[in-house]
Amino acid sequence: MFLNSRVSIPSSGKVSIKKNSNGNHYVYYQYENNYSSERKYNLPKRTTIGKVCSDDSSMMFPNPNYLKFFPDESLPEYSDSSRSSCLKVGSYVVIEKIIHEYHLQPTLKSILGDKYGLFLDLVTYTIICENNAAQYYPEYAYNHPLFTQDMKIYSDSSVSNFLHDITVDDSVMFLNNWNSKTQNEKIYISYDSTNKKSQAGDVNIVETGHSKTGIPDTIFNEAIAYDRTNRKPLFYESYPGSITDVVQLQMMIEKAKSFGYKNAGFILDRGYFSEANIHYMDANNYSFIIMLKGMKPLVKEIVLKSKGTFEESWEHVILEYDVNGTTVESPLFQSDEINRYIHIYYSSSKAASEKIEFTHKLSEMENEMKKYLGTNKTFSDTYEDYYDLVYWHQGKEDQKFTAGVPKKEIIEEEMKLMGYFCIVTSEKMSAKEALLLYKSRDDSEKLFRGDKSYLGERAERVYTEESYRSKILIEFVALIIRSKIYVDLLEQMKSEGKKYNYMTVPAAIRELEKIEMIKYGTGDYQLDHALTKTQKTILKSFGIDQRKMLEKIHSLSVQLSVIKK
Repeated sequence: MFLNSRVSIPSSGKVSIKKNSNGNHYVYYQYENNYSSERKYNLPKRTTIGKVCSDDSSMMFPNPNYLKFFPDESLPEYSDSSRSSCLKVGSYVVIEKIIHEYHLQPTLKSILGDKYGLFLDLVTYTIICENNAAQYYPEYAYNHPLFTQDMKIYSDSSVSNFLHDITVDDSVMFLNNWNSKTQNEKIYISYDSTNKKSQAGDVNIVETGHSKTGIPDTIFNEAIAYDRTNRKPLFYESYPGSITDVVQLQMMIEKAKSFGYKNAGFILDRGYFSEANIHYMDANNYSFIIMLKGMKPLVKEIVLKSKGTFEESWEHVILEYDVNGTTVESPLFQSDEINRYIHIYYSSSKAASEKIEFTHKLSEMENEMKKYLGTNKTFSDTYEDYYDLVYWHQGKEDQKFTAGVPKKEIIEEEMKLMGYFCIVTSEKMSAKEALLLYKSRDDSEKLFRGDKSYLGERAERVYTEESYRSKILIEFVALIIRSKIYVDLLEQMKSEGKKYNYMTVPAAIRELEKIEMIKYGTGDYQLDHALTKTQKTILKSFGIDQRKMLEKIHSLSVQLSVIKK
């Protein structure tokens, strides 16, 4: 990321210029030497600090590394851009209303001081533009109302400095304040995580780990606790890419306790399933609803005993998800001293798709084995799960693969279990209640999709630990607001008898961005045209009608005219 400010190429320090394959010249700064005992000399460590200006070889466009290594150099605080005569106002008005409802302004002002407005602008920019790169913020600010004092448009260098100045303490203070507002009632916390690739510089949390795709990458993990009862994010945590979800859960439970969530239950997916985690929740008196990971021997036995008793029974139909379900009380582990409530479900469509997938998998394995008959080929453990592999002179130099004999009992047992899945709960409830509660975590899953797909966060492009922490906090506040937009839209669509996905958040924002206030000549800003039916429906979700929109536009117009004077 290169800032849109021009600075002189530093004359102090070890600075070098290199040309890349595209013909651009980049400025590198050598910040230390590392002695190599193997090579017996120092190896320089360099990083880019800017890109040489094409029209002046003595000047460059700096990047955040420049600010890191040359902190005493000054950059312009405000952008010299004039304000557009056409301001996109629709999304801003909706987001502003949610900010007031959640009392975010006074909270952030108490933490960040006068710069709280810039923080809210970055949050709004992240939601509307689905991006959080600082260099594009001035462009956004040019044609949108702002929360900054006097609607000042900060330069991208000022934005970078601001991100660098937000501390860990600031993030903790916000989370403490935000969670103190949650009523001390029985809530279910949906806890979920995602990996994020990193294109970061000096960020300690970034490590090589296994992403959700199973491919090793430079990643960090981000998890969010989501209040299913009140339908809003509660807190977040970031942790190194090498740490697995199942390990991190216990740390998260301690964090929940520190925020005062004593009367809570957790809704968790199979990635958090472990004997240790379940016993840990028992020890802390937390209830849980968790999808079982695979078929444990005991659970497999329970499923097979229940097979044929509920799959065709109308009494056991759960219409909402087109499955049948039943509940069995039983210990889950040998170490259990109490019964768990194991909810068993059967889906005929799931069984059919799993059977197709399984038979295709076996067919591919058999075709692969045929190709290597009479060779010294060895196969992975997956093959040995389903086949007895026969070799001539096994273990000797002239070993030859001769046959793969199907393990019929194992194959048939797996086929008997197709279409079945299990949820375990600590509290007594019906199979239907357990499934409906578990499925309620869809809100948090959609929140993650919003995070990665809509907020431009598939990869964090940051260069320092401070900027990384700041962007995560901005992202979290953006998710608080975006989640509220999602919930309010959903409720409005339900009330009008429309499908839940009739109006998505991105679609709503695109439509709201079409609502513009225009300044003709030297006059005030005015609504360009009447609201459309779709825009009225969207705004109705947030208690805003055309009259309120006109009042807000008038208020903004007055504010802008005062600023100009």
